[in-house]
Formats: sequence, C-alpha cells, structure tokens
Amino acid sequence: MATVYKEFIVEADAAQVWDALRDFGAVHTRLAPGFLTACTIDAEGARILTFANGLVAREVLVGIDDAHRRLAYTVTGGQAAHHHATAQVFDEGEGRSRFVWITDVLPDAMAAYVGPMMEQGGIAMKKALEQHA
Repeated sequence: MATVYKEFIVEADAAQVWDALRDFGAVHTRLAPGFLTACTIDAEGARILTFANGLVAREVLVGIDDAHRRLAYTVTGGQAAHHHATAQVFDEGEGRSRFVWITDVLPDAMAAYVGPMMEQGGIAMKKALEQHA
C-alpha cells in the first residue's frame, strides 16, 4: 500500500482551521475553494465532490475526533481498490497551526495520481484558511 503524506503550516489558529476541516459538507467553500467546485451530500451521508479538473469522487466520513482535531474518510467507487485518508490539525502557537494530511491507497501506482492532487489541494487549503484568519 502506498502512503502519501502532506504537511503544511497555516498562519491561522488551530481552532479556526479545525472548524473548517470538520465541516464535512462545506469542504468546497470553507476548506478548498477553487480546488473543489461542488459538494453535495447523498442519501447515505457521503459527500460527492467535484474537483476543478472535472474528477468526481464519493467520500464517506469514517470519523471526526474533536479532541485530537482529526477527521478520517474513505473514497468509494473510484479507481482505487483502497483509499483511506486522515487530516489532522495541530496547534503551533498563537495564530499558527500545522495541517497533516495522510492518504493510504491501493494499488501503489495510484499514489502517482493522488500525490499531485493532494499537493494542489494543500495549496488551496492553505490559501483559503489564511484568508479567513
């Protein structure tokens, strides 16, 4: 299984970053606008995301851990046999936080596609989160 790891510093309070991350249905407006163009919630509670490049993905929420500012989700119905991700926010002092996003994917070759998508997503998230700080 391939693991893609992205980490970046956000010039915003961890509580504010966490509030945006945990808002599962507003990821396209609060967390990664531009990278994501739409998000709808289906009858089972999964979010259907439309990416700026036209990709559509169905993400099922696995869990939200408020105490550790950690969210986990899995992608279903896509090309990957397995796709599980977590995103977590750490306090780095007043007005600063660290965002850690980890994705495990099978087959390993999917990492070559997922990695650049996560890089683009991280850039969009940092920009949006710092603009609203």
